[in-house]
Amino acid sequence: MSKNVKKQEAGNQGHGTRKPSAQIIIGLGTCGIAAGAWDVWTAFEKELKKRKVKAELKQTGCIGLCYREVLVDVVTPRGKIAYGNVTPAMVSRIVSSHLIADKPIEDWIVLGDGYETSDTDFLARQYRIVLRNCGQIDPEVIEEYLATGGYKALEKVLREVPPEEVISIIKQSGLRGRGGAGFPTGRKWEFTRRAQGDKKYIVCNADEGDPGAFMDRSVLEGDPHSVLEGMLIAGYAIGADEGYIYVRAEYPLAVKRLRIAISQAREKGFLGKSVMDTPFSFDIKIKEGAGAFVCGEETALIASIEGRRGMPRLRPPYPATSGLWGKPTCINNVETLANVAWIVSNGAAEFAAIGTEKSKGTKIFAVTGKVKNSGLVEVPMGTALREVIFGICGGIKDDGEFKAVQIGGPSGGCLPAELLDITIDYESLTATGAIMGSGGMVVADQSTCMVDLARFFLDFTQNESCGKCVPCRLGTKRMLEMLTRITRGRTRDDDLELLETLARDVKVASLCGLGQTAPNPVLTTLKYFGHEYDVHIKERRCRAGVCTELVTYAIKDNLCKGCGVCVKHCPVDAISGARKEVHHIDESKCVKCGLCMEHCPFDAINKV
Repeated sequence: MSKNVKKQEAGNQGHGTRKPSAQIIIGLGTCGIAAGAWDVWTAFEKELKKRKVKAELKQTGCIGLCYREVLVDVVTPRGKIAYGNVTPAMVSRIVSSHLIADKPIEDWIVLGDGYETSDTDFLARQYRIVLRNCGQIDPEVIEEYLATGGYKALEKVLREVPPEEVISIIKQSGLRGRGGAGFPTGRKWEFTRRAQGDKKYIVCNADEGDPGAFMDRSVLEGDPHSVLEGMLIAGYAIGADEGYIYVRAEYPLAVKRLRIAISQAREKGFLGKSVMDTPFSFDIKIKEGAGAFVCGEETALIASIEGRRGMPRLRPPYPATSGLWGKPTCINNVETLANVAWIVSNGAAEFAAIGTEKSKGTKIFAVTGKVKNSGLVEVPMGTALREVIFGICGGIKDDGEFKAVQIGGPSGGCLPAELLDITIDYESLTATGAIMGSGGMVVADQSTCMVDLARFFLDFTQNESCGKCVPCRLGTKRMLEMLTRITRGRTRDDDLELLETLARDVKVASLCGLGQTAPNPVLTTLKYFGHEYDVHIKERRCRAGVCTELVTYAIKDNLCKGCGVCVKHCPVDAISGARKEVHHIDESKCVKCGLCMEHCPFDAINKV
């Protein structure tokens, strides 16, 4: 089947052009596709044709309930119902029961008009501005975006609002950049507009590379026109006539839908010469990045667009005065731009009424890790971490015990249980040693080793260092070496003190934001989980059982039945014992693979 999905009508083709009485809408974002959405689509095509049911097959993006993919919406005159975790084997019953017999299958419903389920709160407790259309419209059909009021904000500013007033609206709204440090968006626009130059640019930073982050990807896949409209309004405000979207090549579906959206916008007159028959002209190009994390830094991103190696440079001059090809350039990320049209349409005061005094509006988080309901969450600034993790996302997987949350991506910080009631805003998070970042949120339970987690994130940032400045290039490498020694039980006497000192030096001496924030996971785990470092160093143990070289497998005498199952699964013959007698593990031979504990039918083996 062709992967270029268009709206399709299936079944009952002999009924002429009669409009289908039902719609079947399948989530075809990256998460849905990974869960098997294409197979579900094919199964519906075949089943509808087989039963001669007239229904319209449509696609949509990710609504955020990633833990329930594949998601299928069935829309009939009675209302809209969403089924979760749909497989091809479930399709026949959905068609026969729901579409033919008009009896929804209640056990499979995750969301629906008139139905209360365990998933209802996931969306009901959110406040969706950026994600307002994701999972609701077909991202490849511009008419569906227009039906939501799309491009009305652009028309309003082009016909009624001078550029300076547009900037004033954004300043009054309190919108801050959603890509990192939270610089006020209106001020950035103002600086770029006032900068001297015969040519100016708008750049959308879609170089989302944080482990566990997929906020920008989902917006681009689910509602690309909202980003284009935001870029157009920004371009009008600062006096630019050209824009670039710098997007990771690892996001092929996002790139595809952006290309479709740009083509459609041109056809409708929203892009190109004399936009909407006004003096304003603006066009957008896509630049696919090669996947370097450092290109999320704006000067490295600019270098990459220009065809040079993506490496940051000293600032000033800032991009607002000397950016792309030396011209004034305004760089905003996907989420920031996706807020713009909503603010123009609803008013600055409406946006400013959401959030806290200094952090206005909402923020999207990609919540992953040891949480029951992983997915996309958009909440007002000032919402407590506890509300996101336990209220919206249902708490810890398998009813485990919460240990920490890594917030702000690999450059963020690890916060403990005692900080669960802290509010999500720029100032509060910065005070803890973490950062807002782009919005990655990785939840850890008691099975997570915080020393190893810090090592994992530092390994990522060290690999992604461009190598231009010595503090980042060598400092992160030496920090990683120390963390690796600690997780292997080979610590030197001065490692812990030197680790903290070096982390602080790297933070203040590095050239760009990557190096300046890379030590955050180390510093916050030292601050809040210092006892775990002590156990690793002084006792040569990893209580979480993650650091392999600090783990010992032991057989409990009172539980071992001598069945021999562990012996059969040990790949190095490290276990001995007569049948029906207590067995023993030879630590000198044990490679700590864990197969014995995994296969023991009596739970007689544990890690110590």
